[in-house]
Amino acid sequence: MIRIRPDIAKAIQENRPVVALESTIISHGMPYPQNVETAKRCQEIIEEQGALAATIAILDGEIVIGLTDQEIEQIANGSVEVLKVGRKDLPVVIQKKQNGALTVSGTMVACQMAGIRFFATGGIGGVHRGAETTYDISSDLEEFTKSQVAVISAGAKAILDLEKTMEYMETKGILVLGYDTDELPAFYTRESGIPLEYNCQTPEEIASICAMKWNMNLEGGVFIANPIPLQYSYPKAEIDQAIDQAVQDMNRLGIKGKKTTPYLLSRITEITANKSLEVNMQLVFNNCQLAAKIAVAYWKGQQ
Repeated sequence: MIRIRPDIAKAIQENRPVVALESTIISHGMPYPQNVETAKRCQEIIEEQGALAATIAILDGEIVIGLTDQEIEQIANGSVEVLKVGRKDLPVVIQKKQNGALTVSGTMVACQMAGIRFFATGGIGGVHRGAETTYDISSDLEEFTKSQVAVISAGAKAILDLEKTMEYMETKGILVLGYDTDELPAFYTRESGIPLEYNCQTPEEIASICAMKWNMNLEGGVFIANPIPLQYSYPKAEIDQAIDQAVQDMNRLGIKGKKTTPYLLSRITEITANKSLEVNMQLVFNNCQLAAKIAVAYWKGQQ
C-alpha cells in the first residue's frame, strides 16, 4: 500500500534529512498551473538546503512518497478525479484504488508510516468559525496527538477561529513553537494578536526541542509556526475583510464539510484579485526553507 522513491527510502534508512510535502495544496488549494509551479519550487527549495523533498499522494490506491514531475502533473491538471484524503479516508481510498490528495492529517500518517519526521505545508486546519454550534474541527489537530511529526506552517489557516484553535491545541497538550515570533502567525499575515508561549530563534533550537520530545517517548508531533516574510505579509484589515466576505458567500451557498476550505481559498483569491494566491505561494516557500534547515539540524544532532 506504500511506495517510497528509492533515493528517499535510502535517505530515511541512513538517517539523512527528508522533508515531506502534502498534495492537497496541489489538487485543491491552488489553480492550475500555479499549483504545479509551486509544488516543483517547494521541492527545489528543500533540496537547495541539503534535504530531500518527498511530495506525498495516493495514486491508484497506493501511497506514493516522492512524486515524480509527471505524477505531480497528473494530480494537478484536473484530468483525473483526486479526492481530498485525511486519516479516516485512507482505508477507503486505498481499498478502492482511487487517487487522493493528502491533507495535513493524511500526510502526517504517511510520514509516520515511512519514518519521516518533518513536513512543510502552508497552513494547518483547526477549529472552524461557528464550531460552537457546528462542531467543525479539523482532524489535523487530533493528528498532532498521534503522529511523531513536526509540521512547519505559517500558522493555522486564517479562515479559522484562531483563538479556539489555540485553545484546542493547549487542551490536547500539543507542543507549539514559534520561529522568531511571540504571536501566532495568521497565514496571510504575520499578526493575530494571539500570544505564543515558546519563541525559538534558530532552526537548531527547534531541532533540539523536537529531539528531546521524541527521545522522551512523548507521543505526538510538534507544530512550528513560521510567519510569512514581512515583505509578503498581507495587511491584516484587508485580508480580514476578504475572509469575512468569503465566509458570508460560503454560508449563503450552503457549502459545508470538505468543500469549505477549497471554496474559501478560491473565493479569497477572487476577492483579492489573485494577490492572496501570490502570498500563499511565498509563505509555502518560506516554510519549506525553514523545514529543510530544521531537518538538517535534527539529523546532524542524531549522528
